[in-house]
This record gives sequence, C-alpha cells and structure tokens, in this order.
Amino acid sequence: MQTIADAAAALEGRERILVFTGAGISTESGIPDFRGPNGVWKTEDPKNFTLRHYLDDEQFRRARWKGWFGDDRPTFRPNQAHKAVVDLWESGRMVGCVTQNIDGLHVAGGLPAPAIAEVHGNSRGIICVEHGHSHTADHIRSRWLAGDLDPHCECGSILKSTVVLFGEELPPAAASRARTFSLGADAAIAVGSTISVFPAADYLLWVADRGLPLIILNMGPTDADEMATVRLDGKAGDLLPGLVSALRARPA
Repeated sequence: MQTIADAAAALEGRERILVFTGAGISTESGIPDFRGPNGVWKTEDPKNFTLRHYLDDEQFRRARWKGWFGDDRPTFRPNQAHKAVVDLWESGRMVGCVTQNIDGLHVAGGLPAPAIAEVHGNSRGIICVEHGHSHTADHIRSRWLAGDLDPHCECGSILKSTVVLFGEELPPAAASRARTFSLGADAAIAVGSTISVFPAADYLLWVADRGLPLIILNMGPTDADEMATVRLDGKAGDLLPGLVSALRARPA
C-alpha cells in the first residue's frame, strides 16, 4: 500500500509542482461533486448545461439567476485542502494550480490570481454572450432584485456568468496560463478529479507524458491511475495537508 511518505519521496527535489484540482477538493466544503454517488449529475441532466440550452430557454436562465442571487444561496468556505494548496504555493515549490472548479474557493482561500488558472471559468464575473461585455455581479444583482429576472446587456445580448457551459471554449487567458504552468512543471499532483474531462485534463497529462512524477489523490478510481507514480485513495482534506507538510520537511 502506498503512503504519503511515498508521495513525498517521489516529489523530492521537485521545485515547480503543478497542482490540478477537481470537484473532489471542494466536497468537504459542502459542494457536491459531479460523478460521485451523490453527484450533481444524479439529479441534473448535463444536456441542460449546454450553451445552446441556456440561450434558448428563458425559464432556465431565470432559474440560474435565482440560484445565484436568491436569499437561499448557500455560503461555502475553503477547507483544509484548499489551504494546503496555498501552503504549497507559499513554500516556493509550486508552479501554479489548474482547477476545473468554478466555486472560487482557491481564491477565497488565499491563492493569488497569478497562481491559478480557472479553466472552466468562475461565478464571480458576468459577460454578455454576443460581444463579451463585462459586468460586475453587484450591478446585475441590483437589477435582478429590482425585478429584472432575465437580465440582458445594454447592447441587447443575453448575459451569463463566466462559468463555461458545454459547447463553449475555455477562457483564453486561463487556458494560456494553464498551458504555461503545465509546460513549466517538473511534477504534478492531481486532487479530487477523475481526470476524465477534456481539454482541462490535458494540462495535467502533459506533465505525466514527459515522464515526470504524477501523484493522484482521489476518492475512487481515475482515468489516469495507471500513469500515477503514487496513487492515494481518500479525502483531499485528509491527504493533501499531510503531503504538503511532508514536502515542507524535505529539502527541495
């Protein structure tokens, strides 16, 4: 059975570690994952989360805005795994974090903007679909509270959050940063991801394809298990803080 000590040993001497995170890093903050036993896709149809459906279905858009701005929207906070990513960054041994998550918890946990590539977007920003005009969430929320339940841009275009829907391209700036992280990495740690969603997973696999160490921390199997140098099964909040602590105790 492989251990945290094995993972730390595999990363000895590595100074530009890429951290790749998926929904599993946030489940301990109360956010469900997508493909697990209680995942989002057990109750929601992924086909509803296409850009085409969003543009065509006004009621769906209204429900999305209500879920975002309504009083019953839950508050989520970073957990120990998010904090461990920040600790690794502050140790100087991390090239950056590529995350599939849209929850913003890496940023809320203290990871600086230059250290993260949110390749599936985030729910902090709002843009118009046709021209890409940016709007602040506070401004659109004030319109929604005033009764504009399907807000449009002043140019007439439909508005949406910057969360990437199926059928959309990855945000160019985030994709460029992720590529830079990946090509500059000398090892990688995947946390809470099945490593099955592309093109996001490419940024992780490019590291492994170069024969560099790949550590996988996840509850359950992933699509890249056979590529892993060390594979640990468990909760991110249990495994990642221990690994980062072990790395801090070892010389780079």
